[in-house]
Amino acid sequence: MSSPNRYYSGPVSAHFDGHRFTNPAGEPETDRSLRDILRWYRTAPRTRWPKSMPVSPTVPAERVEGLSITMVGHASLLIQTGRLNILTDPVWSDRASPIAFAGPRRVTAPGIRMRDLPPIDAILLSHNHYDHLDVATLRDIQARHAPRIITPLGNDSIIRRHIPEARVETGDWFDSFDIASGAEAHIVPALHWSSRGTRDRRMALWGGFMLKVFGRTIYFAGDTGYGTGAIFRDLRARFGPVDVAILPIGAYAPRWFMAAQHTDPDDAIQIMLDLEARAAVGMHWGTFKLTDEPWDEPARRLAAGLHARGIDAARFIAMRPGETADFE
Repeated sequence: MSSPNRYYSGPVSAHFDGHRFTNPAGEPETDRSLRDILRWYRTAPRTRWPKSMPVSPTVPAERVEGLSITMVGHASLLIQTGRLNILTDPVWSDRASPIAFAGPRRVTAPGIRMRDLPPIDAILLSHNHYDHLDVATLRDIQARHAPRIITPLGNDSIIRRHIPEARVETGDWFDSFDIASGAEAHIVPALHWSSRGTRDRRMALWGGFMLKVFGRTIYFAGDTGYGTGAIFRDLRARFGPVDVAILPIGAYAPRWFMAAQHTDPDDAIQIMLDLEARAAVGMHWGTFKLTDEPWDEPARRLAAGLHARGIDAARFIAMRPGETADFE
């Protein structure tokens, strides 16, 4: 008999059967068998990443009137707009792992030192994988800033177990949260999955975020595959054209294993087009070696894909830690 859901107890929905969450109907299956995992490990190339890459950490402004996005690393970015400071999936730890002495180690130092963060108003936390939900980092930010944390269903129980005083707000896909007057965060679907161990797969929900802030629309995808593309076309229909899309471009190889759960650069370009995004930022690459592609391949493939489609390279940039992009 399967174990009860340890994170969430709520009504059955189109993507929750009372025990586990699922991706939208008609999308590829993300679950992988032990045989699949063994096949991957048996056939994986011996791709070597650098042990470290130089980073020049930046000190961001305390508040920004316009729109600035700074890359911390992986899926951790600082979004500053309308004098609001928002962090996505903050991970400052040396490893993306449940244990401190094993698991993927950082190749790039955080692009902002923890002590140099401006006041943080809100954290958008997409799902519970260790490269996105890092308890040590959340505990440190809580002590310094006590921000609101907005996250899909079930992830609140993980955070509160370790940080009881955290101000966590949780919701389902398409629930919205007022984060300031004139600023809303909407949880939106992603094609992915969740787990913190071996017996809790898909017991907490995953998602992305659509920010509607002071006349701007900013999309943070979290982790997602492309699938049929239906969820991205639906987001365009619901929220209108996007000003800036923050999209994953790494952790995609081998495709037979990863395509359902992680976009590659070509998928990310298509999402940008589906959303009619004016600009895009590439994330989820070059910090933690999670899959088989070489360290710099995502950025190279992104540039080649844009060139092949006749798209200006400046429209979609692969950001590195410490870099800041300003948008009109």
